[in-house]
Amino acid sequence: MCPAGRTIYAKLEYFNPCSSVKDRLACAIIEAAEKEGKLKPGDTVVEATSGNTGIAVSMLCAQRGYKCVICMAEPFSVERRKLMRFMGAKVIITPKAGKGTGMVAKAKELSQKHGWFLCSQFENEANAAFHKLTTGPEILADFEGQRLDYFVLGYGTGGTFAGAGAAIKAERPDVKIVLGEPEAAPLLKSGTKSERNADGSAIGSHPAFAAHPIQGWTPDFIPQIVEKGLEAVGYDEYIGIPGAGSIETSQMLAKTQGIFTGISGGASMWAAIEIAKKAPEGSVILAMIADTGERYLTTPLFESIQADMNEEELVISKSTPSFQLG
Repeated sequence: MCPAGRTIYAKLEYFNPCSSVKDRLACAIIEAAEKEGKLKPGDTVVEATSGNTGIAVSMLCAQRGYKCVICMAEPFSVERRKLMRFMGAKVIITPKAGKGTGMVAKAKELSQKHGWFLCSQFENEANAAFHKLTTGPEILADFEGQRLDYFVLGYGTGGTFAGAGAAIKAERPDVKIVLGEPEAAPLLKSGTKSERNADGSAIGSHPAFAAHPIQGWTPDFIPQIVEKGLEAVGYDEYIGIPGAGSIETSQMLAKTQGIFTGISGGASMWAAIEIAKKAPEGSVILAMIADTGERYLTTPLFESIQADMNEEELVISKSTPSFQLG
């Protein structure tokens, strides 16, 4: 919990139309492509995703009349596949061994083969630009005339970090950006950059990557948007986040605050609490909460949650005589 004398706020991005921060990214990329004449009615959009971007792109394509093909690596939660298919997308599953770079390569291959529009969320500058125009100013407006000391978040594509971070730093340079990363996959901490193709996409898997449970954060490469954000905005503090701590914090948020978020939301809040422990008294901290917990029903987040009644629930049921299960 938040230490006494400090305040932590949560920016709940699950209030977006399809319940994640990636709705912003999808809107940005699709609208930019339309303005640039890269998309016309009936075209097909293809993208690689851990789930939330794919769900958001599926939503935009359904609303605007585009066909949608999503490439997603095997380990990501099954409910994400179903949500995309529910909105009409075709979902291509790539092998676990290929990791994030494998699903990205598959999406690029399909785009080149069929002439489909590739979103390129990890390199597309419309991503960070949209956060600079929307997410950052929203935060500044919410804290106008009020104290804000720390902005805490992780990175997936890096759009929120690079875009919102730039907007906040421009207006309030005193706000410290705290960038989180899975403890098991310290890509930024390693100091090793990802090698890149001419289009900015990564060549191969980063040597510091290892599997971690924080879906949507830290793919097996450093996205180009993150790299550009590091150069243009930077960060003031870095924090490595344990997978188990992310899960426990997400569960704590649900049970004590009524905030229903996924593992990445738990990771952001875990980092915010750790920052609060060492921050000066009176400090105000903002944590980005990227999505809803409903995307994680088949992940370790819900592993301890049973469908059947437990002993305590059975005792309650039997405390009155009627309508008891046999």
